[in-house]
Formats: sequence, C-alpha cells, structure tokens
Amino acid sequence: MTDDVLRQAPLFSGLDDEAAASLDATMPATNIRRGDVLFNEGDDGDQLYVVLEGKVKLGRTSPDGRENLLAILGPGQMFGELSLFDPGPRSATATAVTDVSLKSLGHDALMPVLREHPDVARALLHQLASRLRRTNEVVGDLVFSDVPGRVAKALLDLADRFGRKADDGIHVNHDLTQEELAQLVGASRETVNKALADFATRGWLRLEPRSVVILDLERLSRRAR
Repeated sequence: MTDDVLRQAPLFSGLDDEAAASLDATMPATNIRRGDVLFNEGDDGDQLYVVLEGKVKLGRTSPDGRENLLAILGPGQMFGELSLFDPGPRSATATAVTDVSLKSLGHDALMPVLREHPDVARALLHQLASRLRRTNEVVGDLVFSDVPGRVAKALLDLADRFGRKADDGIHVNHDLTQEELAQLVGASRETVNKALADFATRGWLRLEPRSVVILDLERLSRRAR
C-alpha cells in the first residue's frame, strides 16, 4: 500500500521502479497523532512531505488569532515543496486532522535526484504551478462567489479526493469540524452551517458527524458554479 501511495505523488511520477525504490529508501518515515503540529508558520524548513495515510491541514493565522485553512491533504499528496527550492520560514502551519503517516525528503537528498532525473524537476514544477493556479482560483471565489457556492465547491473537492460511492450517495469522510470547514471556505461557522442546513433541506446531502453524504451531485455541482 505504501508503494502505491508514494507512486501517486508528483515527486515519483517521473521515476522508474528502481529509481523510485532508491528514493523511497532515503526518505524517513514520520507518524503524528491527530491534533499534533508537524511544523508552524514561520519555522525554518527544507523538507517536503508525502502523506501516506490520514489527512493534514495547512493553515495560516492572522495577528488577531483567526485561522484560514489553505488546504486539506490526503494520501499521495505532497506539501512543503516550496522549502526545497527556497529554504526559509514556512508559509503555513501543518496540523494532523487524523492520525497521519508521512515520508519526508530534504533539500540535500533531492538535488542528486533532480540531476539524474529531470522528469522529477518537471513534475515538481507542475505541482507548484498547480498550487499557484489553485490559489488564484480561491482568491477569485472569495471575490466573486457567495458562501453557499464556496461550501458546495469545497464539498465537491473533498468528495473527489475522499469520497466513496455507495447505493445511497457519495460518502465524504472529510474529518473536519464545522469550524474547520468554515475556515476552509473563508466564512463564519454560522454562515456555513446555514448553507449546509439549506442543502440538507433541499435533499442535496445528508449531514453526519465530520462527514456528509452527497445525495444529489448534479444540483450541488450547479450550486458550486
């Protein structure tokens, strides 16, 4: 399972099996418990991480203590790659949403890989470009989309990555509290809860603890546009 998950990460997409196994052998494993902080915004760092199991949230905190979630990451996804090319203060805090297993790769270990396998460099650049595109999309949503639209879009993104199809709908175990979901869409918990309750009343989804079941994907998708 670990090998399959690692192969999903952009870091490994340009490697053959032998090179992937060699790189994997240089990456130490880390396990953190739910609620533990892997690193804080402002910490020095020169490592990227690949999630093997569980979920990690990346967030920033304003001077007055408010938190904004930048991303929720699951198995096969990477974070911290900026520090490999520009070692310095971390731009976000990484916290375990569930119990998490990770592998890490430092700057010094990556450089020989990039020299021998240029495809890895291209994959990492693609990852950075995708991250920038996603940031631009989030900024646009905050300006042009209302809160229910952002909630619908966030649920669809979570469903795409963590959803499981069943006879009664798509089960999305996002593992987020109501407050965390509100931080993810940049709105108050009360406003997000109102949007979720409205979706449930319309029969588009069913609310469950730290999860939802999407019952009408088409209508929820239309609301997200």
